[in-house]
Amino acid sequence: MTTPGPDDADARLDQLVELVVRLASGDLDARIEASPAGDRVDAIAVGLGMLAEELQVLTEDMELRVAERTRQVADAHRQLERLALYDQLTGLANRTLLSARLDRAVARAERRGGPPAVLVLDLDGFKVVNDSFGHSVGDLLLVEVARRLRSVVRDIDTVARLGGDEFAVVISHATVDQVVDVATRIQQALQRPVQAGAQQCWVGTSIGIRLAEPNLSAETLLRDADTAMYVAKGRGRGGIEFFESTMHATALRRVRLADELRAAITDGQLQMRYQSIVELGSGRIAGVEALVRWQHPVRGLLTPDQFISVAEDTGLVVPLDGWVLETAIAQVAKWRSTVLGGSDFGMHVNISPLELRSPAFADDVLERLGRHRAAPGDLVLEVTETQLLGEDAQTALALEKLRAAGVGVAIDDFGSGYSSIGYMRRQSVDTIKIDRSLITDLDTDPQQLRVAAAILGLVEAFGLTAVAEGVETPAQAARLHALGCRYGQGFLWGRPVRTRTMSDHLRARAHAARAGR
Repeated sequence: MTTPGPDDADARLDQLVELVVRLASGDLDARIEASPAGDRVDAIAVGLGMLAEELQVLTEDMELRVAERTRQVADAHRQLERLALYDQLTGLANRTLLSARLDRAVARAERRGGPPAVLVLDLDGFKVVNDSFGHSVGDLLLVEVARRLRSVVRDIDTVARLGGDEFAVVISHATVDQVVDVATRIQQALQRPVQAGAQQCWVGTSIGIRLAEPNLSAETLLRDADTAMYVAKGRGRGGIEFFESTMHATALRRVRLADELRAAITDGQLQMRYQSIVELGSGRIAGVEALVRWQHPVRGLLTPDQFISVAEDTGLVVPLDGWVLETAIAQVAKWRSTVLGGSDFGMHVNISPLELRSPAFADDVLERLGRHRAAPGDLVLEVTETQLLGEDAQTALALEKLRAAGVGVAIDDFGSGYSSIGYMRRQSVDTIKIDRSLITDLDTDPQQLRVAAAILGLVEAFGLTAVAEGVETPAQAARLHALGCRYGQGFLWGRPVRTRTMSDHLRARAHAARAGR
């Protein structure tokens, strides 16, 4: 064996130093070959190699951990961004993201292209769904509404949930005709019933529209569209209104009116009026319609058309209907024991269709009847034809339960809007109240006479009872009687009167009937 000389040892030391430098610089794959002598340099080189391998394993593990932490940070950032900019229930943009996109759309329009438009809408009847079926059903309803809204807009447009049951749509580069077309398609999409779990729900919407103008912020545009939406509600549900500067005052008045109505329900400001329903052949008062009035401390006596839409928008229609129903049932029970005797009589009470779709409504009506010891047959519930739409399972169940107990059901304002023949065919109602618009020219317009005759023929074919509303002249009453209409209601027999006055009328009729025997 050849013994290494001094030069060889120096060379080995140089290799060892170079190895250390390379390892220190991060080249963990660096190694030196072992010498035949197997000296201390070799031992040190082997040790350094083992350390390098351990460092290499640690480095790879550290790189994997750093990559994982980087991915987690990116995911967290995306999640935070989604929480900040998107509605968690529906996946739609939230108010923050909508405002940002609306501001950008306005800025782009100032440079090129047409202005954007913002539509604001909320859901008619959503509160009743939530209260009746629970928030889980309400959430499913909101998710389906969001899906339908997405389906009627373009990819470049934005649909957002502003909160609760309020939504907004930003339409880019919109003409007035395009905006109206989108709004109409939204209403059509929401007219169909929504299957939310096991429940079938019905909602509608009114829409406010604001066309963007230079230098108006997203907050201002949304506020104005929201104002227009409430004006649309006030003019009748299912409307579409463009914002006008005069609308702010209207919106403020509605807010104040809602606060005042809330107090009026509990502070005794509501009053009842009763209008006679008369048998055309005999002139006998066969029933009355209960009509609520609000004795406002400043504005005087208000009729329902001045405050009912506010009640429906704010959920106050539930306690309002409750007050009317309670008062009417108590009164008919009192009249039955004092002036009516055994004669046929019907207390007609208008009911919001939103109430009728509440699962507890039928039981509530029957509980009130029992508590006041009122006969179910003395009560007739009226639902406006324009609001009695579709194959609503909950409404059908309520009507079936009430009619089985003996409570009467009437379709009000028949002929003024949607057809209710389906309800007539299923015998879900007892009475058809023909709208006053079909009676006005009955004694002068042959076409009107033919329409009335056709409706009365239909009513007779289904074995129902007809009441003609808005009768004002003896000639109209005579025509209706000749056509087979049994009952009439209108100014011919007097305007709605106070409870005491109607009690006197009924007492006088009862006395006259006894005297004529």
